[in-house]
Amino acid sequence: MNETSRNKGSSGDRYARELERHLDWLDTFSSTALGVLAAASGIYTYLGVRTLLDSPGIWTTFAALSYSVAVSVGIFVFWSYMLRLLPAVRSAASRVGLLLAMGLGSIAIVAMSSWLNAAALAGGAAVETHMATTVQHYQASLERAHSNAVGGQSLTRDVARVRQSFTDLSEQEAGGTLSGFSGRGAVFRVLTQKGAELQALEAQLASVAEPIEETFAEGNRILSRMRGISVEPGALEGRTVRFSEDAVELAGLITQLRQLNPAPLVARAAKDLSDAVVLPELDGSTPEMRAGQSSTISSVLTLVEQRASTLASAAAEVETLPQPDETVYAPMSAADAVIVYARNFVPAWAGAISIDLLPAVLVFIIMVVQAAIRTGRGDHDTDDRMTVGELRAALAAAEQLRQAEVVSEPPRALQRPEG
Repeated sequence: MNETSRNKGSSGDRYARELERHLDWLDTFSSTALGVLAAASGIYTYLGVRTLLDSPGIWTTFAALSYSVAVSVGIFVFWSYMLRLLPAVRSAASRVGLLLAMGLGSIAIVAMSSWLNAAALAGGAAVETHMATTVQHYQASLERAHSNAVGGQSLTRDVARVRQSFTDLSEQEAGGTLSGFSGRGAVFRVLTQKGAELQALEAQLASVAEPIEETFAEGNRILSRMRGISVEPGALEGRTVRFSEDAVELAGLITQLRQLNPAPLVARAAKDLSDAVVLPELDGSTPEMRAGQSSTISSVLTLVEQRASTLASAAAEVETLPQPDETVYAPMSAADAVIVYARNFVPAWAGAISIDLLPAVLVFIIMVVQAAIRTGRGDHDTDDRMTVGELRAALAAAEQLRQAEVVSEPPRALQRPEG
């Protein structure tokens, strides 16, 4: 039984010594690798800070450089602490405390470095994505405004139909088939009055057709130019300026299209059609003729109210159509754009965070290996890891101690033999 325990202990010691030799070899370049990762993160942090500091100059460069150096030093020191201390502690409370500290430190690193690294990696593409998204919004607003304006202009057919009905009635009245008395009397004048109002409204509606199409065509030309700006090569600063100018112009055209929509004009004209009626003096030569004119005019006014209600309903349908969104282009820095459109740049974010938090994987690896070493060695310690040089130094120290003991030992008194 004891022999078996001794064999297991010897095997565990050999296993622990093997792992310790691997750790000794890895320690020779771990600090260098950690320094390279910290320096790389600092470089990308510098590029990200430069996108936030717009003003050129030596002080701006110095500020960005100072920040990136501070980030590199902070990352190197923090992970050096974690690599050394967390695998070495043994109690559960100590491990939990250091793990919490590592979590807080990782959040701090992401907050001060990783998002700037992502801005350096994908900031330009994020700004272009913002431009492309803005173009889509402007296109939707332009098409909606044009659709509403065309819908309002299509009320011309309804106005023409109502106007034609009054024209036909006036012709019938002139022939005497409406009131029963031929001629161009009071009834005829009421009918021609409303027909003239509707004809003027019809002319107004027809006059806006060409401006609507011209404005829509100009908006499409600006949209095409904005699409080209969003994908063309070159510095972002100049492109965003030109994009902003086109966006302002396009917003004005969308507003113009909304103003060209004639539906509100038709609604007001329909109200005036029934409210504003100038009744002529009855000109019948006999009381019977005047009574017939009065009765016919009452019927005509009822008809006018019906036709006005029909036009008002048609205009209300157009006015209740969804209105175009108020799209306003707000220029974004690369750092802001990469946050707003983070889901579009998951690989860039993954790379930016990984370069900062990769040492956490090394910490866990060393923790596992140290636990394996302790398990293999057991509760007792061993000096089997002594090198030849350390063994020689130990033997020399032991020899010096032995000589010191011999020198310090007092000589024994010689005893005389009894005679």
